Amino acid sequence: MDLELRGKSVLITGASKGIGLACARGFAAEGANVHLAARSTAELEAAAADIRKQYRVDATVHAVDLGANGNAAALGQQCGNVDVLVNNAGAIPQGSLTQLTEERWRKAWDLKVFGFFNLTREVYRRMCERGSGVIVNVIGVAGENHRSNYIAGTTGNASLIAFTRALGGESVDHGVRVVGVNPGRILTERQIAHIEERAEKELGERGRWKEILARMSEKLPFKRTGDPSEVSDLVCYLASARASYVSGTVVAIDGGASTRPRA
Repeated sequence: MDLELRGKSVLITGASKGIGLACARGFAAEGANVHLAARSTAELEAAAADIRKQYRVDATVHAVDLGANGNAAALGQQCGNVDVLVNNAGAIPQGSLTQLTEERWRKAWDLKVFGFFNLTREVYRRMCERGSGVIVNVIGVAGENHRSNYIAGTTGNASLIAFTRALGGESVDHGVRVVGVNPGRILTERQIAHIEERAEKELGERGRWKEILARMSEKLPFKRTGDPSEVSDLVCYLASARASYVSGTVVAIDGGASTRPRA
């Protein structure tokens, strides 16, 4: 299947690792030129060099903190001519309402919520002027499957789901599509770090995290976590010409976990 992504220009945020890096590789494998944005210059440079070598495409690095005031808008102005924007940056902390301070909550939303809004505003404006483009928001199943012990993430993701659906309904009038994906339990570096912390608490050694993972997987759909490459495959498809009649839709990629009845 030809996704017709060859020669397209794609901006991916949070692209130094995890789902973002997997998306960058996925688009590059399809022949797209990629812009990689994240905070870590060294990790971005290493990823870009590897992508250039392996896929023979252009890979441009943007080392930027998208949670800092003005940076998302500035990146949007710099990369406003991209064909595809993948909003992926951000990690919202766990915690209940009484556990999270206003400072931590606002800092997380500055990146994951307002970072999406502010970058999209700049890129979307240019896409509408051209009459073409696709925006893919990588959000999270907590926005649909509400959890009080992850309340900042649940409410932040819920707002991004509403944002995607609302904008994706309007965007088609300008030749632009806006879609979203809701990853579930995906084995990223961040997820591994959480499992390592649990291994240290329960087994006394961070290095025994795979034992915890095996125990967790018994309760997951298909008895495994998802892989970042699987999210990338979905993102690339939704951004492609093969999904040209899809907009305002948010697709869960969680093995059906969010629709399973709770015990």
